[in-house]
Amino acid sequence: MYETKRTFEEVKPSLIIKNATFITSAARKEQFIVPDKPMIAVCGKSNVGKSSFINMLANRKKLAKTSSEPGRTRLVNYFDFGEFILADLPGYGFARVSKGEKEKWAKTLDDFFKDKEKISHVFMLVDSRHDPTADDVQMIEYLHFHTLPFTVTLTKADKLSKMKLKENIRAIAADLYLAPANLLATSSETGFGKTEVLNKIKSVIDLANQPVIENENEEEEIAE
Repeated sequence: MYETKRTFEEVKPSLIIKNATFITSAARKEQFIVPDKPMIAVCGKSNVGKSSFINMLANRKKLAKTSSEPGRTRLVNYFDFGEFILADLPGYGFARVSKGEKEKWAKTLDDFFKDKEKISHVFMLVDSRHDPTADDVQMIEYLHFHTLPFTVTLTKADKLSKMKLKENIRAIAADLYLAPANLLATSSETGFGKTEVLNKIKSVIDLANQPVIENENEEEEIAE
């Protein structure tokens, strides 16, 4: 496997999660919450390991419910992570779901991303073992189109050797038209990559919390 758990714990992250809690679930846009702090969204296909990823960040095994059956996340689930709100979005690309249900999930995602002023960052999860799916590519195009800041995060890195993981990172980056350095590899089983993700989240929080500096020239023109 890639590394040992002990190795990952030697470097302390710049952000420490002390008490992550569940807030609420939303089935439609009228139920979406208005965050009072930076909000970070997590998206990905149904079996990519979103719940395990969230639990890894929270240092809790059962904060986000995991299931052996993909496609169980059908709502937007909100969690309070202290310095930020995390939104777990419905998984996409699950074959054994009716067309009507897929359209419903797609509308939920579309409604959520339309209000992009509330979203500080998106972690898009992709399985490190496989090529990106057509749905993954479509999601990347969607995020680009709506100018949403995002990070592609690879899951299940512990299933690959160090050499194979590096090879797959390059291949997946090429498929998504990204530089390999823009991808973060993680494993919820070992904690690999957790520090890098938390450091990224801290930088997002710091940027979101910066005071807005108004243009003095514009103020003078308005006064005149």
